[in-house]
Amino acid sequence: MTVRVLLADDQVLIRSGFTALIGSAEDLRVFGEAGDGAEAVRRATELCPDVVLMDVRMPGMDGLAAARRSPPPRISPTSGSSC
Repeated sequence: MTVRVLLADDQVLIRSGFTALIGSAEDLRVFGEAGDGAEAVRRATELCPDVVLMDVRMPGMDGLAAARRSPPPRISPTSGSSC
């Protein structure tokens, strides 16, 4: 079974890195990407991924607010912050 992953991060370089990492696993596949929280909610609703890997800090709607509004796949909040 392949796990379908939706990536949500406002930084393209971070999404690219996760895409490369996920692409190296046989049982994972990046199924979609979003650049902000509102787009993540839309993409999660239309794509129904198995897992959403979402940045906590994004402009506009942040990852926590987006997680509350998203359909029920597993959501893993991430942050590049060292705080």
